[in-house]
Amino acid sequence: MDNSAPDSLSRSETAVTYDSPYPLYAMAFSSLRSSSGHRIAVGSFLEDYNNRIDILSFDSDSMTVKPHPNLSFEHPYPPTKLMFSPPSLRRPSAGDLLASSGDFLRLWEINEDSSTVEPILVLNNSKTSEFCAPLTSFDWNDVEPKRLGTCSIDTTCTIWDIEKSVVETQLIAHDKEVHDIAWGEARVFASVSADGSVRIFDLRDKEHSTIIYESPQPDTPLLRLAWNKQDLRYMATILMDSNKVVILDIRSPTMPVAELERHQASVNAIAWAPQSCKHICSGGDDTQALIWELPTVAGPNGIDPMSVYSAGSEINQLQWSSSQPDWIGIAFANKMQLLRV
Repeated sequence: MDNSAPDSLSRSETAVTYDSPYPLYAMAFSSLRSSSGHRIAVGSFLEDYNNRIDILSFDSDSMTVKPHPNLSFEHPYPPTKLMFSPPSLRRPSAGDLLASSGDFLRLWEINEDSSTVEPILVLNNSKTSEFCAPLTSFDWNDVEPKRLGTCSIDTTCTIWDIEKSVVETQLIAHDKEVHDIAWGEARVFASVSADGSVRIFDLRDKEHSTIIYESPQPDTPLLRLAWNKQDLRYMATILMDSNKVVILDIRSPTMPVAELERHQASVNAIAWAPQSCKHICSGGDDTQALIWELPTVAGPNGIDPMSVYSAGSEINQLQWSSSQPDWIGIAFANKMQLLRV
């Protein structure tokens, strides 16, 4: 991508599009390269019990995305998030491990050699068997990959030990629904909520949490949280119905270090660059994906994005590939598009 008008870009050189039979929301890049290329999982968003997860492979040399119908499988309700296991997870089998959230946390093993997808685990911490509080998101701990944290509309965050299939701890994290969770270190995670706060928790001191940001207008929900893995001092969040991306420094709570305000409509998704501590991408209802370079000090007129990409409609999801950091995936309507950055 560059700063020229998106229409002047050669689509074949900068973007690869996959058309799905259904609307897409959840999306994940695998860190493993399969025989057919880099693996991507996409989840349908149908207001129905029956949804699907499709497995695709992307070859950056030939600029092609290929679906694997034999690895497509049904998923109960739309997955709210998908994530492949971090590379730090050592496993005896060669298959890729994929986690999904929805009604429960589910783990699936994808084995391309045998063309099978096997459900490995269904993790449910509900005390009543017939009802469950939907999971809004989760995050896989890449320092201790046996640890996976989920968040729910029931105000809790649950930390699972997936090796033992047991709950390590469950916390009432917020006053209202928890919308997102992100790990910083092996035992430290943060979450955002409809109560408008960003809170940091340390598993070594479960009785306390640190509020590092609250919405300027009381009870404006925070929707997403991204922790900068290259510089853990920084995280980013977005507010409901807001065109701003709020950049936080955990050393100076309450006051954002920057607010990125060049979207023309609500921001829906954010992702830090996996290989750089200064770059972040955001996508929103204005159909634009913006890449920002954070300056050491923001000027009086705010920060302009370093590059702009226009999609065909509102961008609902965005992921920056850690195994291929030159590529960002966005989801809009029934399309997944891979953008070269």
